[in-house]
Amino acid sequence: MQQAQQILQQYWGYNTFRGLQQNIVDAVLQQKDVLALLPTGGGKSVCFQVPALMSDGLCIVVSPLIALMKDQVEHLQNKNINAVAIYSGLSNKQVEDVLFDASKGKYKFLYLSPERLQSKLFKSYLPDLPINLIAVDEAHCISQWGYDFRPSYLQIITLREAKPKTPIIALTASATALVQKDIAEKLQLKSPEIFQQSFERQNLSYSVFKVDSKINKTIEILNNVAGSSIVYCKNRKQTNYVAQLLMLQNIAADFYHAGLQQDERNTKQNNWINNLNRVMVCTNAFGMGIDKADVKTVIHYDVPDCIENYYQEAGRAGRDGKRAFAILLYHTTDIDALEYLPTQRFAPIADIKKVYQALANYLQIPVGLGEGNSYDFDVVQFTKNFNLDIHLVMNVLKTLEHEGHITVTDAVYVPSKIQVVASKFTIEEFCKTNPIIETTLKGLLRTYVGILDNEVFINEKLLAKVYRLSYDKISKDIELLRQYNIIKYTQQKETPQIYFNYNRAAADSLYINAENYFKRKQQFEIRVAAMLQYIKEEKKCRSQIISNYFDAGFVKSCESCDNCLRQKNVELTTEEFIDIEKRILKIIASNSVLVKDMLLLFKNTKKTKFWKVLQFLQDQNKISIDSLGEIKII
Repeated sequence: MQQAQQILQQYWGYNTFRGLQQNIVDAVLQQKDVLALLPTGGGKSVCFQVPALMSDGLCIVVSPLIALMKDQVEHLQNKNINAVAIYSGLSNKQVEDVLFDASKGKYKFLYLSPERLQSKLFKSYLPDLPINLIAVDEAHCISQWGYDFRPSYLQIITLREAKPKTPIIALTASATALVQKDIAEKLQLKSPEIFQQSFERQNLSYSVFKVDSKINKTIEILNNVAGSSIVYCKNRKQTNYVAQLLMLQNIAADFYHAGLQQDERNTKQNNWINNLNRVMVCTNAFGMGIDKADVKTVIHYDVPDCIENYYQEAGRAGRDGKRAFAILLYHTTDIDALEYLPTQRFAPIADIKKVYQALANYLQIPVGLGEGNSYDFDVVQFTKNFNLDIHLVMNVLKTLEHEGHITVTDAVYVPSKIQVVASKFTIEEFCKTNPIIETTLKGLLRTYVGILDNEVFINEKLLAKVYRLSYDKISKDIELLRQYNIIKYTQQKETPQIYFNYNRAAADSLYINAENYFKRKQQFEIRVAAMLQYIKEEKKCRSQIISNYFDAGFVKSCESCDNCLRQKNVELTTEEFIDIEKRILKIIASNSVLVKDMLLLFKNTKKTKFWKVLQFLQDQNKISIDSLGEIKII
């Protein structure tokens, strides 16, 4: 293990591993399949990067998010580790060059989206790739019983089938026992070593507030707790609105969501990371892969639909180990909306077919065509054209994705493409008559090799910088060159895409696996019920609620969440505590008793005192209380 620690020190600057990292690295080095459940900020990447560096060959990393892949590749490259990512926007030639270099041992890490695994180009190179480890990030995405199922993850089995002796490490921040079992089955993990780090965050204080005014409470919290903050909202419009209200109170805030241009998102993110803005008001598109340790508060302005999302997002606070706060705000209307959500999320199958038909009409795809094609998709325009509810549309798109019919990407960045199509003589004559754009044209010819023979990706901003021209000047010149048929030009786009995995079916014969569909709905109802319980709970420690939800074993009361602090305010002498404890244990010594019947036996005892002792006995695993309220001795 000394070599592993040397690599950790050399590349990451740490003398020792944290938590379960060392045990996980050991298991991977022993060529075992591993399922690692580490909380947000728990250092998952080190668990596969260190052993990969200790072995000859290439580590394939499957990740669902382009931004996350780029971020990790950049971090590795900054450490002088050869890493590369294949993502949307690269040409076939660029992808082929990467795969060729990878097959020759140029790279130590190759990051891929799961969709890439099914491409003919990747499959043709797969046998020649010297793979020493397969790392599956966000592994919960492979389970349709989980909270973020992505059917494309099912293609990862391609790697197992092609490289059956290569170990797999599957990593996630949160997965219930059911999802863990499904991950192991779908990835065909062989007798996997399972590592689950405690969900306890001793420095993080959880609180839930029922409020009349969310903005007033948010301002109050931010004024009372100094430092960097994230405020999560449920939709894009609200992020801008809340950020504006905060700025009116002289709180330096900005907003972020997936609908912004990539450059704008990068600027906003960097400003927040560098503390130029204190508060980021955002949708859940923000935060994945963000390495900022000193976040003091994470405020959920709206209620998440499951504990998995809440725990992961709240866990972005306090990664530096210092006191931090995770706060959830809600109205009564939020509870009503959450209770209705399963009905809204899982539309009747007839409605699914109706939206599918409208989608085919909108994209103008005849029956029997469409397989393998991507289409630009404006969901707002689509809903207006067909007079559809946007919530219904978004949920149906998710269902169609789960059923494998389509793949939806939220914003695929495709750079501009140019090919010079005019002859050399025409170009020379054009430059004589249009000297004002000669610099731009010659700049394109000098900068981009192959532009005379093929379409190549270009970067207008980089071109403007190199030739000391304004971006507007470059853009106008390129458009003029296009109008005069000097070039073929496809402007960059950053729009949602819908990819048809199969040819478009007639709506009436669209196949939906009803059994799985309704089972997914049932699992979703369970997740929503757990979230509702978390919100409404006023006695039990919130850390314990979270840990119990993930079947992560016993954790002691955190003593710092709102419920623990509330319980501390119940005055109870030692003598009273011992007396109540003895009476409870005596009553259930021979037979279990319902809580409601027990309360009758303690009618002369203050209820808050009774509940405090009962909670303590449960926390200490001396008694258990089932869903029917039956108390038993353990």
